[in-house]
Amino acid sequence: MAARDTRARSSDFLRLVLLICLSVVVMLADRRTEYLQGVRSTLSVVTTPLQLIASTPDRIGSWFQDLFTSEESVNQANTRLRGDNMKLRARLQRMQALEAENASLRRLLAAAEKVPDQVLMAELVDVSLDPYTHKLIVNRGVTDGIYVGQPVLDPQGVMGQVTETMPFTSAVTLITDPSHATPVQVERNGLRAITFGTGNADKLKVSYLTHNADIKIGDVLVTSGMGGRFPAGYPVAEIKEIIRDASEAFLRIAATPVARLERSKQVLLVWQGIGKNFSDNLKDVE
Repeated sequence: MAARDTRARSSDFLRLVLLICLSVVVMLADRRTEYLQGVRSTLSVVTTPLQLIASTPDRIGSWFQDLFTSEESVNQANTRLRGDNMKLRARLQRMQALEAENASLRRLLAAAEKVPDQVLMAELVDVSLDPYTHKLIVNRGVTDGIYVGQPVLDPQGVMGQVTETMPFTSAVTLITDPSHATPVQVERNGLRAITFGTGNADKLKVSYLTHNADIKIGDVLVTSGMGGRFPAGYPVAEIKEIIRDASEAFLRIAATPVARLERSKQVLLVWQGIGKNFSDNLKDVE
């Protein structure tokens, strides 16, 4: 049995040596001559499908890798673009806000040019949180010569008056405050009346006008100058509603303030009977 195994191993070894020698001869012949060109071409037809099959897993893996890499790159690019878009929109909103503020300042300067009294520009710095009062805080005070009772305007009309002064700030009570009354007259015919605040930023009430009073919806009310607080001729409100109830002695009249009470950021403080100093006003604006 051992001798048979030895002869089998020797035979296998000889066959291996012969195959190696034959392979070397074939390779040399293929390198030096062209006799095996046809054989190699024939074999390539058989081996090409096998090569394609063998390389398929690698190509599929590369395709999935490229797919996921591309998707990740697209997601990253989209994230960057969304961030850039948000930044640009924030800048645009800021520019729009600045443009609106500049337009408001231009309107205020134009209004200052029309006011015959001396004026000083002030900026809103705070709003009263008390729901029962309509008050603002502006950045002008005693050091600027501000006094209690001083009229406060915006480019459209009367906003209110100063009711408290501090060294560097002042409190302004708006004409819509329930405690505020403004002597007015109808611009069309000079009919005198008084407006009272209602606590509503869009509504004033006009009291003590009888049923035969010459007043119409759309009439503009201006300051009458009575009482000495407000100079005469400044716009206050426009008549929006008139109710004639025969059981009541007076008309029920509602008016809308012409000033932008809830939107104005800059205001004008007015000194009555004092000539304007334009250089000081422009310096305050700067």
